[in-house]
Amino acid sequence: MLLAFVYLVLTAVGLIYILPFVIQIVTSFKTDPDAAGNPLGLLPNPFSLESYRRLFGLGNSGDAVPFSTWLSNSVLVTLFITAGRVFFDSLAGYALARLDFRGRNLLFNGLLTIMAVPGVVLLIPKFLVLNQLGIFDTYSAMIIPLMVDAAGVFIMRQFFLSIPREVEEAARIDGASVFRTFWSVVLPMAKPALITLTILSFQGSWNEFTHFLVATQSPQYQTLTTGLASFVSGSLSSGTQYPLKLTAALLATIPVAVLFFTFQRHFVRSANSGAVKE
Repeated sequence: MLLAFVYLVLTAVGLIYILPFVIQIVTSFKTDPDAAGNPLGLLPNPFSLESYRRLFGLGNSGDAVPFSTWLSNSVLVTLFITAGRVFFDSLAGYALARLDFRGRNLLFNGLLTIMAVPGVVLLIPKFLVLNQLGIFDTYSAMIIPLMVDAAGVFIMRQFFLSIPREVEEAARIDGASVFRTFWSVVLPMAKPALITLTILSFQGSWNEFTHFLVATQSPQYQTLTTGLASFVSGSLSSGTQYPLKLTAALLATIPVAVLFFTFQRHFVRSANSGAVKE
């Protein structure tokens, strides 16, 4: 009886949690008058695809929304940032975990300190540095500063510390260099950590807002986050336009959701079981 009550409570909490997402999906198929007059209704009346048509330039009314530009910019910067973070964070994590060099502990403590600093504190310094380097309002300004992050380095370092040293020593005996040992022996064993880092990097860069806000100012460099922010603020059009705004937000959510649900079983998993044969 108690177990049934617990499941009932959990089901109710779950339904309350997903209700806003359901409303978002339903509203994307509504017309503007229906969404304004019945915002919580779960049945579109009438059913309409006008918001989807407008986002992709197929609508017959209203101001044009550069959704395709936002989408292509988001895909571009996300792919470069994710690839850069996976590669450079892995290199840095392995160096901090295995290489013995002067100042390693100081560097690691500095890494932990950076993780404790709120990102908003660095917005003005970021703008000044990008402007001084002459790359403000470019793709370089959007991508390069985000290609390494402290959290990713920390995740990879902690995983590499869990790998038995015997694996690397065997590779060194066979004549492998430090980089060859890292690339051919250690990195393939770090698949769960790499998948975790890929998911976090993709999600973080896809949803990044503050950095893109201070790194660019031209509409041609707007991503989904900055574009949606300007859209919601009313700078692109007038009126509530709830279906159009919620449709854009829904489409922006799909890639991250698909990536997470595809690789969620790999999100937390140990990879070093059976790595060393007795």
